[in-house]
Amino acid sequence: VAIGATLAPHFDATRLTATALAFFLAVGLGAHTLDELQGRPLRTSITTPTLVVVAIVSISGAVALGIAGIDRVGAGLAIFIAVGVILNCGYNLELFRGRLHNDITFAAAWGAFPVLTAYYAQAEALRPVAFAAAAFAFCLSAAQRALSTAARTLRRRVETIEGTITYADGRAVPISRS
Repeated sequence: VAIGATLAPHFDATRLTATALAFFLAVGLGAHTLDELQGRPLRTSITTPTLVVVAIVSISGAVALGIAGIDRVGAGLAIFIAVGVILNCGYNLELFRGRLHNDITFAAAWGAFPVLTAYYAQAEALRPVAFAAAAFAFCLSAAQRALSTAARTLRRRVETIEGTITYADGRAVPISRS
């Protein structure tokens, strides 16, 4: 969000604050809550009704901030709001038979989309620099996802692990889940 906002030709701190708050509500709270509703990957003991309320309130808050911004930014912001809701709910709830729950959608939704949205919220248009930054954010998010998959699998699905890492110099280090 900050990268997209600060690349715009004119910077408005209020718009950045509103955009960052909307993404905090939608992704920081809403997406993680929806993810937990879909299979309990974080293994929390938060009740389902509580998760549902947090998801609805946080995503609705993000949408409300976006709708309030349409008056200042323009009607084009409505497209970003709609796409954001579809990406957030579609990915995390594995809607559309899970077709959006993949590495490409993750990189687009959590990398490129915030950059483009924040740029648009500042500039009221999209220019080549926004697409270049979005491509970078897409690649960075894809790399983060690829690098974190093994750790996420260990954290979410593995009970125990045993073994030893043996280095080329003969040194051996025991490994465990931690």
